[in-house]
Amino acid sequence: MIWNSRNAQFSGVIAAVVAVFSMTLTGCADDEPQHRGATPGAARGTNDAAAPSPTPTRTYPLSKAPATIPAVRSHEAARGPGWSRTANSGVVIAKGSDALADEGRLLARELKLTYRGAVAARAGDVELALAGGGEGGPESYTLTTRDGRVKITGPEAGVFYGTRTLKQAVRSGGAMPEGVVRDRPDRPQRGFMVDIARKPFTAGWLEDRVREMADLKLNQLGLHFSDDQAFRIQSDTHPEIVSQPHLTKAEVRRIVDLAKKLHITVIPEIDSPGHLGAVMRAHPELRLRNVQGVPRQGAIDISKPESARIIDELLREYSALFPGAWFHVGADEYQALTVPDPQASYPQLARAARQKYGPQARVQDLATGWLNDRAAVVRGEKKKPKAWNDGFFRGGVVSADKDIEVEYWTGKEIGARPPEEYLAEGRPVVNVNDEYLYYVLGQPNNFTYPTGRRIYEQWTPLVIRGTQAVPARYSGQILGGRFAVWSDLAAAQTQGQVAQGVRMPLRATAQKVWDPRQPALTWAAFEELARKLG
Repeated sequence: MIWNSRNAQFSGVIAAVVAVFSMTLTGCADDEPQHRGATPGAARGTNDAAAPSPTPTRTYPLSKAPATIPAVRSHEAARGPGWSRTANSGVVIAKGSDALADEGRLLARELKLTYRGAVAARAGDVELALAGGGEGGPESYTLTTRDGRVKITGPEAGVFYGTRTLKQAVRSGGAMPEGVVRDRPDRPQRGFMVDIARKPFTAGWLEDRVREMADLKLNQLGLHFSDDQAFRIQSDTHPEIVSQPHLTKAEVRRIVDLAKKLHITVIPEIDSPGHLGAVMRAHPELRLRNVQGVPRQGAIDISKPESARIIDELLREYSALFPGAWFHVGADEYQALTVPDPQASYPQLARAARQKYGPQARVQDLATGWLNDRAAVVRGEKKKPKAWNDGFFRGGVVSADKDIEVEYWTGKEIGARPPEEYLAEGRPVVNVNDEYLYYVLGQPNNFTYPTGRRIYEQWTPLVIRGTQAVPARYSGQILGGRFAVWSDLAAAQTQGQVAQGVRMPLRATAQKVWDPRQPALTWAAFEELARKLG
């Protein structure tokens, strides 16, 4: 109860005692909870100037940061009730922020609020407003909770991530705490990749993962849809290579459209010159054969012009289907380069290398030229090329183009180079470290299903190979990281088991690419928060 010295029922003695008690309350330390039962409309204290918050009051304790995954990078505490839904709450768009209509409608549906569009905010509302990125970048946002309202400002993607923070705060704590959140990702590329070639995942399953990724502020979904076992997306230029079952182009467009609305880019991958078994089942004349005439699994003969023609037709076809900024062209595990003497084993490749690049050229130079040529094709389609790290070789007379993003996955392959070599050459690198970020169905080759704990406690974007971090001076070249599902033994798990198995590793990855610093929560507390968020 709050004492009132004006109550005529009390004696003068009691009134004096109450006055002393009131003075004592006025002198309480700022961080002590006061009047916990007060309502949002309760009167505020008279010593507001001393309060270290944007909404000074003696009625509430200092707020705590919202409980979210990933955790927000900065929260300015304040005293106040925060924001929670009321019968009159709605979502509105600030003047000149019409581009945020989709974000506003989505948030309104999720929080069961009324979407009122571009009108003035009123008590209890959530307002979305476009603002310049400033130093925070295109995915940064500021979320201010004050006077019973929430305002989220930033570039479009940043505002979207602010709505994810609000959604999770309501789910984890019932309200958005008073104060100001200033948040941004540490890395621009934060992804999840699925091998849908060896295991046919349905469109509905992939759409569920897109929604899950969006709440975790992940922004790239990689689809590895071509491999030795199958080719899993409908093709108009080469229908003869498509496997059953497969995704139709209509299904892919639906996935891509959903992802775009949730600020996720879908990145296609057609791996070459290895991993092309499904393509060559329909074109056996293109198989790479050694000097004894024995074909190598998945490897295409890159000395034949027809090999380049069919792959380039596919790259152009799928560039039109996937409108995002990147295309992954593979380049890993080309079997011609896994033998002791590629020149002796594959004389046709050695001959083609010398004809194209001069007398000192070797098979690796022909493979590097192949990579550069495929990169040029996707670049011509206005895409940024990506390739696996074991498609980049040291030495040789041909070097891989410097703008190809190196997706570093392993140091275990033949001739594998340490990540520092790529970084020292000035190359951009994405971290797909198989020590932490690989979920390989069936757990072959000493892989084990990650729980997420090692990612959460040990991994950062600087830990590219094994368990050792590269020097911090290279941090600016490391674009981000991606958790990957590989379907080596496709029948080992169902779709549902995969979704459950990657749940915590994906959350741990999301936390560390958003903020690689040591997390505030223990792993047990992080797991509990994940359960609460659903």
